[in-house]
Amino acid sequence: MQVILSLQPMYNEILAHLPYKSSFRFVDEIVSIDENNVTGNYTLRKEAFFYEDHFPGNPVTPGVIVTEIMAQIGLVVLGIYLLLNRDQKTGRDKEENIFPLLTSAEVSFFKIVLPGEKVTVISKKQYFRFNKLKCYVEMTDEAGALIARGMFSGIIKPFSLKFVPA
Repeated sequence: MQVILSLQPMYNEILAHLPYKSSFRFVDEIVSIDENNVTGNYTLRKEAFFYEDHFPGNPVTPGVIVTEIMAQIGLVVLGIYLLLNRDQKTGRDKEENIFPLLTSAEVSFFKIVLPGEKVTVISKKQYFRFNKLKCYVEMTDEAGALIARGMFSGIIKPFSLKFVPA
């Protein structure tokens, strides 16, 4: 049985669970999401903190930021969706906090990303079991040209910050 979810409320709920704020949140839009795939977009802000020194006078998006964008949309967003969807199916209460931890990434880069560019991340789940998620992730530019691709793995785990007296 597939649970049909309206995308806008789910998108808002996923954003609320992302552990990143302001300058380090690299998710603008979730275009589509289901049990096996996610597609999302992010536009790199020209005033982003990392452009000032990488490279002065000729800014280029650092590879680690490209990797982070791919991980946030392709792994973390999909992992949060899978946990929230699982909780809805089982009738369990949703956990207040979700802790994503990137455990490995193997990425190949094919072109640079400049300030102001909009990128699209497409992720296909390989498996999700015991809260470990593995995805094949690609990033393309607005023309559809491949920027980077790779395999990402991580642990997406619910946790509670409830105080337990000693």
